[in-house]
Amino acid sequence: MASPHWHIFDGLTGYEAAQQIMREHQQQLIASEGGEQIMLLSHPPLYTAGTSARAEDLLAGQKAELSHIQIFENTGRGGQWTYHGPGQRIVWPVLDLNRRTPDIRLYVHHLEGWIMDTLASFGIDTERREALPGLWVRRHDIRQPDQLDKIAAIGVRVSKWVTMHGVAVNLDPDLSHYDGIIACGVIDGGITSAAELGHLIPQAEFDMALKTCFEAHFGDGAPMGIR
Repeated sequence: MASPHWHIFDGLTGYEAAQQIMREHQQQLIASEGGEQIMLLSHPPLYTAGTSARAEDLLAGQKAELSHIQIFENTGRGGQWTYHGPGQRIVWPVLDLNRRTPDIRLYVHHLEGWIMDTLASFGIDTERREALPGLWVRRHDIRQPDQLDKIAAIGVRVSKWVTMHGVAVNLDPDLSHYDGIIACGVIDGGITSAAELGHLIPQAEFDMALKTCFEAHFGDGAPMGIR
């Protein structure tokens, strides 16, 4: 099997259009009519609900300034409510775990590890939290080392051991848009971005770092590499 094809989208891609492309990639991979893909994209402002999302965690209807943000409730991915918008990099791997390792927990672990390594290459140290998928930052920059703020959200779906959805990494989004949800249902942690932490990362450089750091987790000989 060849290495994944990197499908990089220019500008902002509508959520429904992106989902359709992702599903087509997945169905082609299941039918052995196409190869693995990694979709890198950004969306216009929108909120999406995972399979565990609670209606009471959507607050946008109470805030007139957020009424323009679209809402998508039936995404099929795991997790709760999250926000997508300009300044955020979406990473959707469509990978065949049948040819790698058919273990969802191991897949999510290395998905997190891949993004951790990518952010670390720009000087941003992140960590995991038990039972809370995603990546978190200790706020040493504001002298609050016990405060953990999320910089990357993770929500995946796996069908016939082919993956969909993935990671949303905050490079420089409008963080006020998170006021419309209780992000991921978590109330004991905030939201941050690379820019808020003092790191202005050009999207093209971030994409290059993603490609480089992918190999240690999903490349030849890696824990989730093709067997």
